Amino acid sequence: MKTNTLTMLKTMLGISALGLTLCASAAQAPQSAKAAAPHELAGYWVSIVTEDWRFRMTTAKAGDYEGMPLSPLGQQVADAWDPAADTASGQACKAYGAGGIMRIPTRLHITWDKDDVLQIDTDAGKQTRMLKFAPAQDNSGAGTLQGVSKASWKLEREGRFGPVINGTLEVDTSQMAPGYMRRNGVPYSDQATLKEYFELVDGPNGSEYLVVISVLEDPVYLTQSVLTSTNFKKEANGRKWSPSDCVAEL
Repeated sequence: MKTNTLTMLKTMLGISALGLTLCASAAQAPQSAKAAAPHELAGYWVSIVTEDWRFRMTTAKAGDYEGMPLSPLGQQVADAWDPAADTASGQACKAYGAGGIMRIPTRLHITWDKDDVLQIDTDAGKQTRMLKFAPAQDNSGAGTLQGVSKASWKLEREGRFGPVINGTLEVDTSQMAPGYMRRNGVPYSDQATLKEYFELVDGPNGSEYLVVISVLEDPVYLTQSVLTSTNFKKEANGRKWSPSDCVAEL
């Protein structure tokens, strides 16, 4: 995704544009991703659903893929969606893969698994995403619903060499098992790739919001990329955390 496109999208969403160049002194020792983090993402977050209500809060009928740029093959797969068959074959979690999980109303529990591995657990579907920064990046997770996620910080500094004042978590996910972008069988293939930008936004009265801008591309089932912006609000604690199994149809 080109930087000017991301900047334009952030402007439309009311998010201030962030510099995407990390400037560091060559003499400075490398920091872990945790130490370099410009803000704290760890904690509990809850989905805020303000758009696409009928696709996110309920399960639309098979063949309802309004607004999705599906290829003819993608339309054929979506038209044939059968939730009972998914459940019977052990595929009830196909809507909970990396390409769809952030759009399902859920709570996130974000923690640091290691200093270079950020872990995101969802209570919907009991999914776990591992976002790995160099040098922790490896091929673990290839062929699973969550795939392989490579993360990096893109930091904004005060001046060219000044202190870090903000930043974006950028995540590239690939090698995912086939899944659904929407609960009703709108598909993405094992050739799909996902680009995500995690932004922390301060709200009134000390509230915090997490905005996840996602770009999903798939040469098999899509004719163009699918861009979404998903919002979460930070919760004080995990009192409302309630893990539940995958459900093929609500």
